[in-house]
Amino acid sequence: MPLLGAANHDPAVFENPEVFDITRFPNKHLGFGSGIHSCLGAPLARMETKIAITNLLARNPNLRLAVEPSELELVNAPMWHRYQSLPVVLG
Repeated sequence: MPLLGAANHDPAVFENPEVFDITRFPNKHLGFGSGIHSCLGAPLARMETKIAITNLLARNPNLRLAVEPSELELVNAPMWHRYQSLPVVLG
């Protein structure tokens, strides 16, 4: 079974693959599939994400982590990775 989480962390494809970089370019991630298996909703999801993040940052210009990055706990669930929690200061 292919694991997209592993594919999206391939150091042969991504410089510093373990670092979250929303401005990464080019960003050949497989989150929405590719080729004939590409997600039909990907353009909508990208637009919604852009609007949400733009508004979040506009309303909270001092948004920052409430803890040190080293304190974030990564949860390795089958088929994906996530943080246990992401405490932030909206400020």
